Amino acid sequence: MGSFKIKGGNILKGEITPQGAKNEALQVLCAVLLTHEKLRIKNIPEIEDVKCLMKILENLGVIIEKNGIGDYSLQAKNINIEYLNTDQFLEYGKSIRGSIMVAGPLLARFGKVKIPIPGGDRIGRRRLDAHLIGLKLLGAVIHYHNEHKYFHLYLNNKKKRLIGNYILMEEASITGTANIIMAATLANGKTIIYNAACEPYIQQLCKLLNKMGAKIKGIGSNLIKIIGVSNLGGCIHVILPDMVEIGSWIGLSAITCSEIRIKNVSWKNLGVIPKTFQKMGIKLEKKKDDIYIPSQKSYKINKLLNNAILTISDAPWPGLTPDLLSVLIVVATQAEGSVLIHQKMFESRLFFVDKLIEMGAQIILCDPHRATVIGLNHQSYLKGSILNSPDIRAGISLLIAALSAKGTSIIKNIEQIDRGYENIDHRLRILGADIVRI
Repeated sequence: MGSFKIKGGNILKGEITPQGAKNEALQVLCAVLLTHEKLRIKNIPEIEDVKCLMKILENLGVIIEKNGIGDYSLQAKNINIEYLNTDQFLEYGKSIRGSIMVAGPLLARFGKVKIPIPGGDRIGRRRLDAHLIGLKLLGAVIHYHNEHKYFHLYLNNKKKRLIGNYILMEEASITGTANIIMAATLANGKTIIYNAACEPYIQQLCKLLNKMGAKIKGIGSNLIKIIGVSNLGGCIHVILPDMVEIGSWIGLSAITCSEIRIKNVSWKNLGVIPKTFQKMGIKLEKKKDDIYIPSQKSYKINKLLNNAILTISDAPWPGLTPDLLSVLIVVATQAEGSVLIHQKMFESRLFFVDKLIEMGAQIILCDPHRATVIGLNHQSYLKGSILNSPDIRAGISLLIAALSAKGTSIIKNIEQIDRGYENIDHRLRILGADIVRI
């Protein structure tokens, strides 16, 4: 396992361009499997989860050509569906959560698919019900093979084609919504998905599919209507900047008292993220499509209108993404005031705060879902420590904490950070950070 060695306390300065959105990239790459025609996808982030998925696609027979940095042409003309039976696929599939999204496209196009229980961050229970129930309602027969831990989905109707249906999702799962939408584009008849996720990632996927020839309405809402078509074609698609990385840069800038300009952030797709940081007392300005964060010696957490302590919680879009709560906890450690962070969706995502407490943060972990942070207001600094990255978002949060701390920190298991952040150490050094990969 690799590590980062960080000497904290540097004030950073400069401009940074966010990478392409990780979650969107995983979805639109799976959509390639819906057609035999070529798709060109731009702004693909060069991160480990994306590289793993592209390896799965390549092994399935997808022809991948690199046109430039983050710019790829992909064509699923000759797919070897038998690759799904190999041990190699089972291993790759278990390593990333995004592998589950090959199920919908392959089932729709070839009438059968095998998928292992996917991997990804260990942040609590992450059910597959949204995926499986949705595909079952579209006509899939599902068998679970307990010995090898994989699902076998297939169609047994005469036409070997999915059939449109009404699907009321129990939870607004982003990847579940993506899987069902992709499958329904090639189904026979009309599909209605209610309580669908409507994050910008899903909106982008729908826009891509419509450019490919799909008939999807209700984009941006939680009620999606799809008329199935017999085939889809190729097109060109540009991935949005990663909103979670943008939030990470805002948090880093604030806690290190740095002046940073984040370029081309696609403001209209950031939702409540800028306002949430402003509630923390952080100054940020909209300059064209950039975010400018001036250097601040302190930032004061706002109270609620009834003078109660501020509570920040995650929610399905257009609420706050849960992926930023870890960053907000770290930012709050050096704020003036207190805040309650309520992580509603995952029960294991706050357990990294014990490392922040060891570094000198004043945090009360109320239960697996809630943490109260009492800000130090830069009167008492975090101190360097030896840390371990448990998952992508906790990893970047510990990295931000280390960059603000006094002294030297070592972060181990940085492969978790590399899964979601592109060349993070190099980009931080450009801003003036003292960080080396060891």
